[in-house]
Amino acid sequence: MPLRVATFNAENLFARYRFRSNFDPDDGSGFGVNNLAFDLQDDDAKRLTGRAVREVDADILCLQEVENLAVLERFNSRYLGGMGYTHRMVVDSHDPRFIDVAVLSRYPFAYVNTHRHERNAANTTWLFSRDCLEVDIDVGGTTLSIYANHLKSMMGGRAQTRARRVEQAQRVRQIVNGWWSSLSYEGNFIVLGDLNDYPQGQTGIDALLNHPHLVNVVNRLPANQRWTHYWAGGNEYHQLDYLLLSKILADTNPGRPVIMRQGMPYRADRYTGPRFSDVGHDRPKASDHAVLYMDLEMA
Repeated sequence: MPLRVATFNAENLFARYRFRSNFDPDDGSGFGVNNLAFDLQDDDAKRLTGRAVREVDADILCLQEVENLAVLERFNSRYLGGMGYTHRMVVDSHDPRFIDVAVLSRYPFAYVNTHRHERNAANTTWLFSRDCLEVDIDVGGTTLSIYANHLKSMMGGRAQTRARRVEQAQRVRQIVNGWWSSLSYEGNFIVLGDLNDYPQGQTGIDALLNHPHLVNVVNRLPANQRWTHYWAGGNEYHQLDYLLLSKILADTNPGRPVIMRQGMPYRADRYTGPRFSDVGHDRPKASDHAVLYMDLEMA
């Protein structure tokens, strides 16, 4: 059976904390697990997020905007029960909003590496506020290496934030080259996630899009169907989410990826297909991103 790999910005998969009635936050002792309970923030929306994940039914799923492992575990147990995601990974990083990258898999992890500790070239801040999370996955004896990312957003302006994405994308390219150049790039690997820039114009992710051994398979879709995100502020539709397959993996799989938009709000009216029954004009919604996935045979 082909392996289904997906990426999805789940948009604010956060916890909502409820302190017990007799808890005094000013008593100086801090708090522990016995002094609070938590649930997932915006339950209606997260139920739709879970439905989007179920609809796609990926074997390996990279999520963005996950607060921590406890939140991922709660989301998995409450909304993804029975899907078989027995292998789950989040590494807390440095984003001030606590939005991290996560990986869920039906296949075991063989190797995990984080780059959360790396600094930018000027040594003024962390290079990856949301990490470049490396995970090798054992798919029935064949290894698939994924590099899960959520690069710097364009909040504040595309041009104004471009330099940060350029440095991040260049470092991801170095990480990939460090593993694969000595092997002539002959292997199954994917750079995926929300890269937070468009492929057109003065993009900040050229280092990845122009890598000779990475293929942006979304380009196999008609140009007007490549968008994965809707921004209401400018009524704009763009590709922000990517599956960049190793060339050998892309050559082995000449088919097209799928962009599943059923959980997007009705305000994204370029999409005229079916939606989940509880989706609203603005909210609730599964996310402002679509799920991007592809079925793959290992090279």
